Amino acid sequence: MRAAFPKDEFDPVESPAEIQFGVIGCGLMGREFASAAARWCHLTDLDVRPVITAACDVDAEATAWFEQNVPTLRYTTAEYEELLADEDLDAIYCAVPHNLHEEVYVDIISAGKHLLGEKPFGIDLEANRTINRAIDDHPGVLVRCSSEFPFFPGAYQIMEWIEAGRFGDLIEVRAGFWHSSDLNPDKPINWKRVEAINGEYGCMGDLGLHAFHIPLRFGWSPTSLSATLTNVMETRPDGSGERVPCETWDNAALQMEVVTEDRHFPMTVSTKRIAPGHANTWFLSVYGTEFSAEFSTKNPKELRYLPYTPGGRQAWRSEDWPHASAYPDITGDIFEFGFTDSILQMWAAFCDELAHGTSGMQQPFHCATPEEAWRTHVLFTSALRSQARTETVALDWSEWERM
Repeated sequence: MRAAFPKDEFDPVESPAEIQFGVIGCGLMGREFASAAARWCHLTDLDVRPVITAACDVDAEATAWFEQNVPTLRYTTAEYEELLADEDLDAIYCAVPHNLHEEVYVDIISAGKHLLGEKPFGIDLEANRTINRAIDDHPGVLVRCSSEFPFFPGAYQIMEWIEAGRFGDLIEVRAGFWHSSDLNPDKPINWKRVEAINGEYGCMGDLGLHAFHIPLRFGWSPTSLSATLTNVMETRPDGSGERVPCETWDNAALQMEVVTEDRHFPMTVSTKRIAPGHANTWFLSVYGTEFSAEFSTKNPKELRYLPYTPGGRQAWRSEDWPHASAYPDITGDIFEFGFTDSILQMWAAFCDELAHGTSGMQQPFHCATPEEAWRTHVLFTSALRSQARTETVALDWSEWERM
């Protein structure tokens, strides 16, 4: 049995004004990070900044974009080991397919580079455990998982209400991440439909940590789980005139029971690649005996809430929530917060924690932790068992090894 999972608290060795970053995986999210770094002047009161100086991808067109758009770049390469051997690099952002997480993340951590990686932190539970062992062996390395949606002002406000105990006894929690990009049956198959690359989790591994991030942060760990997993589009074109099987789950609905010290309540979390009408919708609803609240990125400026006192009316209120970000920025509060703003805020949180430590951060919400990613692996593995057995699965967390 290995040592206990490392604590979430990170103590910085130093407080650098600039953090030298390398990017491994120069696709969609790699470009978003580069854009966020270029917009750092948008933040008004943060004494640390990321500087991207190296980029790696096997696709020359992807690294060419960095060469054309990142003026601080010193070099590009197709071999990520070059970045790990670069003594001038402090940290790595890594966005590679799930089957590469175990090898690449372990190599990054073992090289002593701080890491912000993409979910799900391993193609399966065993791969995730291997990554966790590397983290345990290198306690001076900060490792976090990308999840930007809690930084939307409406979601952030709900977290502040949870922290303040505003809700009273919890009645129910619902969360999810839905999009409809794959409703077209003639969309060519991609790696997310291939089990050997994406993993058996399907949409859960790709989308699930986003939906579970806030519930897990507040300790709402389920004690039982019942899953309904569906493969809506069973085949897709392969690009050469044939149709091939889609091997991974399109949609997942997880019904769970959460037990606290003196209360139990249902929690429903759903992840959907095929949700008609939803381009990219993340949502959270928390219902309590004294207060309830709902937020969705489908209407990013709206926050719905219901304060309640005994004998009073039960009336929902809908309010345009101001642009009040976790890290102050130059945008006026009359304007709408968007996805690129949430990416910038998430990166600010990672750099803030790296430079100042968890306790010294300017605001208290740090990025998703390796333990939270591990808990999603336990939940997704249990969901696969529930689907296979068509039954509710009990969750005794003490029986699951993290490493």
